[in-house]
Amino acid sequence: MGDNFGSVGDIVSGSALARGKLWSFDPESKPPPFGHSMKPYFGFHEKNVSLNHGSYGSLPLPVFSECSKIQFEAEERPDRFHRITYMPLLKESRRLVAELVGADHDEIVLVANATTGINTILRNFEWKDGDILFGASTTYGAVMKTLQYIGDRSAGPKPTVYAVEYTFPMKHSEIIDATRAKIRELKQAHPGSDFTDTPPGSLTQGDGTAPRKNKFVAIIDSIVSNPGVLLPWKEIVQVCREEGVWSVIDAAHSIGQEVGIDLSEAQPDFWASNCHKWLYAKRGCAALYVPKRNQYLIKSSVPTSHSYIPASDPRSAETTAFVDQHEWTGTIDFSPFLSVTHALNFRKWLGGEEVINAYCHNLAVAGGKRLAEILGTRVMDETGELTLNMTNVLLPLPVEVPGEKSIYDAELNAKIHATLDSRLMKEWDTYVASFYHGGAWWCRASAQVWNELSDFEYVGGALNSICSDIRETLNSNDSFGNPEERLADRFKAKV
Repeated sequence: MGDNFGSVGDIVSGSALARGKLWSFDPESKPPPFGHSMKPYFGFHEKNVSLNHGSYGSLPLPVFSECSKIQFEAEERPDRFHRITYMPLLKESRRLVAELVGADHDEIVLVANATTGINTILRNFEWKDGDILFGASTTYGAVMKTLQYIGDRSAGPKPTVYAVEYTFPMKHSEIIDATRAKIRELKQAHPGSDFTDTPPGSLTQGDGTAPRKNKFVAIIDSIVSNPGVLLPWKEIVQVCREEGVWSVIDAAHSIGQEVGIDLSEAQPDFWASNCHKWLYAKRGCAALYVPKRNQYLIKSSVPTSHSYIPASDPRSAETTAFVDQHEWTGTIDFSPFLSVTHALNFRKWLGGEEVINAYCHNLAVAGGKRLAEILGTRVMDETGELTLNMTNVLLPLPVEVPGEKSIYDAELNAKIHATLDSRLMKEWDTYVASFYHGGAWWCRASAQVWNELSDFEYVGGALNSICSDIRETLNSNDSFGNPEERLADRFKAKV
């Protein structure tokens, strides 16, 4: 790195931003105990109560400082940095991620985010009439829209898009059974399609003379975003393998939250996970895993790189230059990719993956129970099977009764969501994700090393206040209301 550049903490020394903050750590020292004593190592405002790490991640200030050095070096000598310095550092980041998730070094590349990774995979499939693209009712919005876009294209051939319905809480065994049943139902509904996950004509799968069979491609969450629940994704990968289905794992929340991923053992066909969420890397950095057996499918990075090998090039019969294409897809700020090394160093100082996640998991479980007590409701996952470091708690708003007329239409839900979001951030300086699921409103709280039980208690007070006002507004037929009928009267059950 440049010789004359200090930490970003030196630059802002004495400012309100830097006051009380810690921009470095001694790797030989003992870290402070988890909880609020960890907050000086992060950039939170002193009044902010952060319980939504799962959405965007939170960058430790020592990692922030190292990223600033990287950025400054890119400005000091732009050509040397981009042409010489950058590449070995990127290779090291990829190596460390591969080691963490149990993959070969050259099966991991870094992209901007998990959505980019999923798009890279899906846009490289060569579709055929009769193909199926399969998601779930809880698939992340941008990913489901990608499926719909691919199915909506005017130019054929194109796949037909379907989804399996999940309504939580569900046991892992129920999720597996529902997924298998839906796959078999869809295969029976397409009797003219011959599905296989090993098509001929690839670099490793024959000479291309056999007729192409149909593809059934399943997008599987490892951890759903909302509700924040762990799925039995490794078992679903096995189901896909048995059924001749391609498995594409949207693991946006996994790396840094899920211990013991081991992709070489699980063997999904594809996998993508955000390093900037739970792993403490800088936004945006994600790992894209494509095992060597499937790299022939990824003919182009997104966007297409200088290293793309056209079909007319004799080399295209042997390689797609998967790794080379993802080393440079255009000039960007490369510090997020290079931050991985520093993020893992910081996590090692804290005690490593198992220590970090044991604290976060235990706090998520205890915090969810305490939040439910304050709200007078319940947690979604009473068995603990679905919970890692995020907990889902029912909000004290009316709950619909199955079979009765629904009241929560799209317009009303949008108003409730906007009210919760705005008031949590502006009035209470906190945030938890809120969402409508299974006829009720829930919140998702993410536990991290800087959190304590009191943070859940604070959020509980905020949610009680806001939800009380929403219930009153529903009953008074104000901006949420219906002039013809009191909306709350339609509910047959309360929380």
